[in-house]
Amino acid sequence: MESALRLARAAAVRDEVPVGAVVIADGDVLGEAHNETIQRGDPLAHAEMLALRRALERAGADRLLGATMYVTLEPCAQCAGALVLARVGRVVFGAYDARVGMAGSVYDLLRHPRLNHRPEVLSGLMAEECGEVLRRFFQGRR
Repeated sequence: MESALRLARAAAVRDEVPVGAVVIADGDVLGEAHNETIQRGDPLAHAEMLALRRALERAGADRLLGATMYVTLEPCAQCAGALVLARVGRVVFGAYDARVGMAGSVYDLLRHPRLNHRPEVLSGLMAEECGEVLRRFFQGRR
């Protein structure tokens, strides 16, 4: 999660919403990214999506069953759906997102019983630190 926080801070410097994501399998970093929606002019360029693409490419696979994604903010619907489709084994997130969180806050897409894959979900890891990066970013914009 510390690496994901470092990426989130890098996003804030670039005026991106400070979210960072890291995909790890067997002790190796397969992919990492921060939000790039502003930089790319692409609302789909969330940290999770970019890190997943990089991890899948590096793994040379279409599934990441043994991988863990660490992300500083609870995934949205788009990212939760991608995590399920990529068959990520475990998702660990820091801060909850009461507005659009899909790992328990608004809805729990990651653990929906009708889906064919449900990753293990661990929440609240370094939640205070992850939340503080977001709070500082949005306070600076007001």
